[in-house]
Amino acid sequence: MTYDTDVLVVGSGPTGMTTALALATYGVNVHVVSMWNWLANTPRAHITNQRAAEVLRDLGVSEEVKKYAVPWELMGDTLFTTSLAGEEVARLRTWGTGPDRATNYLQASPCTLLDVPQDIVEPILVNNAAKRGAQISMNTEYVSHIQDADGVTTTVRERLTEREYEIRSKYLVGADGARSKIVDDLELPFEGHLARAGTLYTLFHADLSKYVAHRPSILYWVMTPEADFGEIGMGLLRTVRPWNEWIAGWGFDMNKVEEVKESNNLHGGPVQFSAPDADVETVTRKIRALVGDPDLEIDVKWSSTWFVNQSHATNYQKGRVLCGGDAVHRHPPSGGLGSNTCISDGFNLAWKLAYVIKGYAGAELLDSFSKERVPVGEQVVARANKSRHTYAPLREAFAAPEAADRIKGGLEKLADPTPEGAQARAALRDAVELRNYEFNALGVEVNHRYESNAVISDGTVETWEQDPELFYQASTRPGAKIPHAWLVDKAGLRVSTMDVVGKGKLSVVTGLAGQAWADAVNEMDLPFLQAVVIDSPTARDLYGDWARIREIDEAGALLVRPDGFIAWRHFSGVADQAEASKQLSAAVNAVLSR
Repeated sequence: MTYDTDVLVVGSGPTGMTTALALATYGVNVHVVSMWNWLANTPRAHITNQRAAEVLRDLGVSEEVKKYAVPWELMGDTLFTTSLAGEEVARLRTWGTGPDRATNYLQASPCTLLDVPQDIVEPILVNNAAKRGAQISMNTEYVSHIQDADGVTTTVRERLTEREYEIRSKYLVGADGARSKIVDDLELPFEGHLARAGTLYTLFHADLSKYVAHRPSILYWVMTPEADFGEIGMGLLRTVRPWNEWIAGWGFDMNKVEEVKESNNLHGGPVQFSAPDADVETVTRKIRALVGDPDLEIDVKWSSTWFVNQSHATNYQKGRVLCGGDAVHRHPPSGGLGSNTCISDGFNLAWKLAYVIKGYAGAELLDSFSKERVPVGEQVVARANKSRHTYAPLREAFAAPEAADRIKGGLEKLADPTPEGAQARAALRDAVELRNYEFNALGVEVNHRYESNAVISDGTVETWEQDPELFYQASTRPGAKIPHAWLVDKAGLRVSTMDVVGKGKLSVVTGLAGQAWADAVNEMDLPFLQAVVIDSPTARDLYGDWARIREIDEAGALLVRPDGFIAWRHFSGVADQAEASKQLSAAVNAVLSR
């Protein structure tokens, strides 16, 4: 059988390019096609959470991304104000930067969060994928596909010449965004609904340093009549590049855009529409109101409309075609969960495709993709939408409907020294506290627990010590990501437990007392299996952090997948190498459907 490539990926966004970069890194032939002339041309997704940063770290591109990112310590507070020049209403320490949350974030990962727009990240992924052997074709549109027992034949069209041709691959990955034609062709089942609210975003340039440099943040929420529409009922000023490139956003009346709503536009990035109040004059007026400067010089770059969706696929695959990213989970950007979930989709899928294609695993391993990622997509869609709904208490705490001037009335209400004023201030504090579920939801980002045929349950039940949406909890239960702990290498440098696993390998993690496991790995002599011995010269537990969180004896063992998730664990040592080989062989064969 002749193939043009092992894997054809349709789409060059975070899902497609993470998949392609990982496959190329693992030595698998991969071809990416994108209908667009180039990559993301707007700074839409920007929060890079710790799990996504770990993926970039494993793939060797995190340092390059950091060069262009706003670092964690400058992501700062989220402000709620009447305008940038006006009086503040409240602040919330966000993205784990507060002293009460920073420790949990530092315990969760060797990586911090970063703020780096998608139009910067995508070229880095593409360049590195191409350097490692990925073939990338822009201006090339997916038309259709036919799959059979041996592979997939995909018809694509060159948009510049209208020439159509076929690409034969072993597998097809649909990463073609929220209006995915591949998903439609597969008729994947969905739950939820689309376009239930609308938002207008505007990219503009203006020097706002005098208003914000002393209180750095990436999100400024503005309570003003100019943006009192939609679910949130506030305007947003988002820092793109400090402090002269910005995005302004506000909701609008959906009844004024029925013709757009009916077109089923999905949130897959900015798309030009003749939306209400999108002319430059109106946009400029609104931005000046958000800033609080009626004479502010503004250079409007573009305005675009997107709709709030709450929809996810209940299955991501059919046969040899597997879909991920916005194609299968469609939601607003609340909490910065979008591109991060897309990156994790691609990373989860890539190693499984590589192992099946190389003959390391049976094809049934791919069944675990939907089983593991559908629950994550469902949770993310629900969380992002719930975050929008819970702005109502914040608006109510500030509201003074009886006042002729609502802003003045709201500020007077909160400054009132009477018991009624104290009650209003308490309500405001409670309302701001709810925003932690949007801006400090570490558990949503890193507490994933997979259940699938690629995980061997040990029958234990996890008890959550704190709110699992807000707080990270370390666990070595099968299905959890290996906990982060700092180790020390031969050169005296710190390395994470996450650094000594991964890189395309299945890892057996044990301690010095578990030498039988390491000997068994050496005897098995599988090209994809490695032994990691904690407290050996290359990975010393000098802080004792690993011993405190490993939940197994030093002589026990963990089988860690290439994506860093634990597939199997053995609590204690074994009698000898023969027993270790028997146990490991059974576990590896089960996890990989061999």
